[in-house]
Amino acid sequence: GWTQTGIGLALSVGTVAAMASQVPAGAVVDAVRRKSQVAVFSILAFTLSALFFTIAPIPLFVYLAQVLHAFSSCTLGPAIVAMSRSVAGSAALGPRLGRNVRFAAIGNGVGAALMGACGYYASERSVFFLTALLTLPAMLALIPLARFERREVAAPEEHKPDPAERRKSLVRVLTDRRLLIFAGLAALFTFANAAMLPLASGEITKRAASEATLLVAAGIVLPQAIVALSSPAIGHLAEGRGRRPVLLLGFLVVPVRALLMSMTDEPLAMVAIQALDGISAAAFGVMVPLIVSDIAGRTSHFNLSLGFVGFAIGVGATLSTTAAGWCADQFGVANGFLFLAGVGLLAWLLVAIAMPETRPIPEQSK
Repeated sequence: GWTQTGIGLALSVGTVAAMASQVPAGAVVDAVRRKSQVAVFSILAFTLSALFFTIAPIPLFVYLAQVLHAFSSCTLGPAIVAMSRSVAGSAALGPRLGRNVRFAAIGNGVGAALMGACGYYASERSVFFLTALLTLPAMLALIPLARFERREVAAPEEHKPDPAERRKSLVRVLTDRRLLIFAGLAALFTFANAAMLPLASGEITKRAASEATLLVAAGIVLPQAIVALSSPAIGHLAEGRGRRPVLLLGFLVVPVRALLMSMTDEPLAMVAIQALDGISAAAFGVMVPLIVSDIAGRTSHFNLSLGFVGFAIGVGATLSTTAAGWCADQFGVANGFLFLAGVGLLAWLLVAIAMPETRPIPEQSK
């Protein structure tokens, strides 16, 4: 019995909560020494929010579920990256993040397929029961990581800086020119990228009514497959050749994809072009935590810095769909894609001109 306005409001509550939670959630993860405990809380929050949707889908519980899910999403990501840094170390973080992104893509694809089948063959409400059930293996996966962390925490604790030192360190990190440039570039990247699939999906739905659902699903699944295949190689490339070449590759794919989208309205061609999103998604997914680790990894504000970049990404995504939708309505969908191509080209040029290399110099090269 929900209206489109009510659904839109619920989604907006989740979006606003996610953007507002990015920096505070990062600070929370920084403050908790055992990151596996943060991950446990986040996963339990996912379980609870899924159960809210299925047991009591009334506005109060739906809004509460959206806020809970948004904040927990902002704590789980940094916690996973922090645990990855502990396990792999800074020197091998690139390949480790590449494998993380691979398994995230596989999980997205398999999860979407399972939920789609569950909704089709059982009921829409059963999807949320399945979501709650799928959090159990995630909890089991944390057990060996929790044991590893207990051994680390048992080691002698490093000197804790006093509050004044921490404030100075925080100001130093958040005013670091490299972090500010990268946050701006991340916002521009997402601005150019986020609206592309919605615009393409609208065109596919208009021109392939009977097959639209299948084609839109393919436009989501194919990039995930490419992410799963390419992410480990992206991680190794970033570790071997540096961060800038990977950023330039990932950012270049966005304007190329938008330009190609503007040149066709054939549904199959649009799906094939959308598959290129897997390359930019793999590069961006690996580079965001890796570059933030380069800049702030040696401080106690790594996760807060990651939240800061996440906030910039959220701003870009929010502006993207609004601006590109308005442009498409006023000047046509092809011009909407050209607008996104222009933003993407600007972002790529700024990477080439302004973004410094952040990869630490190996000890033997110093």
